[in-house]
Amino acid sequence: MNESFKALADPTRRQILKLLREKDRTAGEIADFFNMSKPSISHHLNALKHAGLIQDERKGQFILYSLDSTVLEEVLGWFLELTGTFKGSADKPKAGFEDSSPKGKSNPGTILNMEDES
Repeated sequence: MNESFKALADPTRRQILKLLREKDRTAGEIADFFNMSKPSISHHLNALKHAGLIQDERKGQFILYSLDSTVLEEVLGWFLELTGTFKGSADKPKAGFEDSSPKGKSNPGTILNMEDES
């Protein structure tokens, strides 16, 4: 999950995820939305892929990137558990998550807005 948070911390990567939410795209199509070099876009795509946030599939001579919402759902589930709003079993954390909160204490906190202020 640390890789997911690291990838989501970058505003360019969050924008790429928004683009892929609309439809699957090639690296060239994604690069058209940014004022940066194609190798820089490739670096961001590799970070998102390594974090499990996107998938790629070869289509002829192109690689098509698509959003993989599985990890995002896990991160959101973790936030909901943390805030106490998750409707699942409160005593049984999901796989990969350890309950580190002191027993008997709750701190609802707030969910951060990960969107850009564009």
